[in-house]
Amino acid sequence: MSEDVVPADSELEAVRSALVEWYETDHREFPWRRTTDPYEILVSEVMSQQTQLDRVVDAWAAFLDRWPTVDDLASADRSEVVAFWSDQRLGYNNRARYLHEAAGQIVDEFDGEWPERPADLEALMGVGPYTANAVASFAFDAGDAVVDTNVKRVLYRAFGVEDDDEEFDRVASELMPAGESRVWNNAIMELGGVACGKTPKCDAAGCPWRRWCHAYETGDFTAPDVPTQPSFEGSRRQKRGRVVAALSDREAMPLDELGPKVRVDYAPDGEHGREWLRELLADLDDDGLVAVERRDGEEVARLRE
Repeated sequence: MSEDVVPADSELEAVRSALVEWYETDHREFPWRRTTDPYEILVSEVMSQQTQLDRVVDAWAAFLDRWPTVDDLASADRSEVVAFWSDQRLGYNNRARYLHEAAGQIVDEFDGEWPERPADLEALMGVGPYTANAVASFAFDAGDAVVDTNVKRVLYRAFGVEDDDEEFDRVASELMPAGESRVWNNAIMELGGVACGKTPKCDAAGCPWRRWCHAYETGDFTAPDVPTQPSFEGSRRQKRGRVVAALSDREAMPLDELGPKVRVDYAPDGEHGREWLRELLADLDDDGLVAVERRDGEEVARLRE
């Protein structure tokens, strides 16, 4: 893979800003996103490893109600922690044991002071690279760029990153603004979970990277965990539907006003500009759905009656 998959410097800031603004404007509300307490974040991360996030919310609240601080958990009877884990159907009870052990390490080995860097957090029992980076990012804003399955899917589709762990790490690191791991990692994981899932919801979720996304441009939404290309997203059929939807509540619309509603990368004189749009409208005209005419010296499109 060439080195130019990361957007050029002239575009990089726009790419970053678009994602962060999208996330900060509207994202799923989970209670652990409203805290920077490393204990509370570690509990959420360990619970989320094998459990859907919606189910984790109640279990997380109940766990913290019973053991509010890391000292409380460290002094608890391990059997009670394991029993709680089992009762909540959180899977793999050894994770409850590891969490209890990690709490003891914080209290006894670190004198109650949490390590802040991913490499240091990995010293805790049961805390691997991903969990360590999550705690460092969300508690201390001191993490590296996160690379999980969702993020790989986003990078593969958006920027054509090859299916190689080193490449994913490199691109993820170059994209993340320095010193902003908390908001960035939350945002890019949200993008993968909400807009760029196995079945993408580019337009419905308002994906902020559509104007740069290779998959959105080509309609090829395959990914390392999505071997079969969805048949509709990005297709010409989808673009036809966007034209009809855009014209449905208007008597007529100028081509250059309609174009951006069909493609976010529409540019009047560009590759996907007026000529491309005219061809698409011609197909719809042949089907008796849309008419193109001139009004006051301007090309407009309208739905046929």
